[in-house]
Amino acid sequence: MAPLCVRPRLLFAMTAPPPVLVTSASSPVSLDPVVAALVEAVQRADSALQLLQATQALAAAAHPDAAACLVEVLGFNNPGAAVAAVDGLIAIGAPAVATILANIDGTNYGARAWAVRALAGIGDVRGLEVLEDALGQDIGPSVRRAAARGLGQLRLEALDATQRLSIAARCLQALVEGCRDGEWVVRYAVVVGLESLSPVLQAPAAQERLLMALRSLQADPREEAPVVQLRAGLALRRLAVRTAAAAELSHG
Repeated sequence: MAPLCVRPRLLFAMTAPPPVLVTSASSPVSLDPVVAALVEAVQRADSALQLLQATQALAAAAHPDAAACLVEVLGFNNPGAAVAAVDGLIAIGAPAVATILANIDGTNYGARAWAVRALAGIGDVRGLEVLEDALGQDIGPSVRRAAARGLGQLRLEALDATQRLSIAARCLQALVEGCRDGEWVVRYAVVVGLESLSPVLQAPAAQERLLMALRSLQADPREEAPVVQLRAGLALRRLAVRTAAAAELSHG
């Protein structure tokens, strides 16, 4: 696969504007002229500060044509630029998902971790498998935390009822397993994810399983972080209020 957004040391001289982003050996894609200029600025950056500033400008465009270069930036050793790239990918939203998924680099942990954060923020169901894997197996607590939040916030509205229930069930399973995570920041994020997931769980059995998971986190005597218990209690109270309000509406 050809590089998506190459750093300056790998560039050959570019003499024919506008710049072209090559996504495969046989299918060059011309960029929007404004985005092309921003991509070129990223390519020509020769310091960490210039790369950060150029990435921030490209991310601010929030244009689908910027996605490939932003994904490439995730693999650079520049956390500030990576944060900006994640923000830009989230701003682009669904049009960026295919590019992210096609370029997740299993050999570059940093790039993969940033990609998980981007997918969690976008909330597209195509990222489900990556988020499941990240919550269950990633070595980084911050990545597992992002995955837990993302699993609770997938956008399921456009799916039919069968697909929606199936994906919600997978999210619930992953989050229930995440209740046993060894890091409190991840367990806290699991609570947030469970609360966010609740409205899309239609089956009473699924709702009860979610509530049981929250009650377990709230009452676990082994919990070392009281904030997790407090957050679980808050989630339970909010869900109880929501349930009561729904019942009142249904009765008239």
